[in-house]
Amino acid sequence: MWEMNWIAVIGAAVAGFVIGGIWYGPLFSKAWQAESGLSDESIKGANMPMIFGLTFVLNLVSSFILGHVMATYGHPGLHIVDGPEAFGALAAVAAIDAVLLFRFFAIQRRAAVALTQSFSQ
Repeated sequence: MWEMNWIAVIGAAVAGFVIGGIWYGPLFSKAWQAESGLSDESIKGANMPMIFGLTFVLNLVSSFILGHVMATYGHPGLHIVDGPEAFGALAAVAAIDAVLLFRFFAIQRRAAVALTQSFSQ
């Protein structure tokens, strides 16, 4: 088993957070806000520290899973039967991460997020 590079895991989480902040901030904030149907008042009323904190935690979890998959399967002796397991783990994390981040930034209440996510397929 290979060792995980913890500096890379933390660096990837920070990089994703910073790039997301630039993407949804100065570059496309007005377009995203208009397409999401969010007003300035609804954004000001949101719990932004919680939203940004959970976003960073999800980035950290995604980076950890990617680091784990790379440490476990990313070596020269990789067998074709290991590929589906690695792909499944990455696909599941990416899907969960994307959906939860969308819900956080859609500024829905926790109950709405929980109800929607518990039913989502």
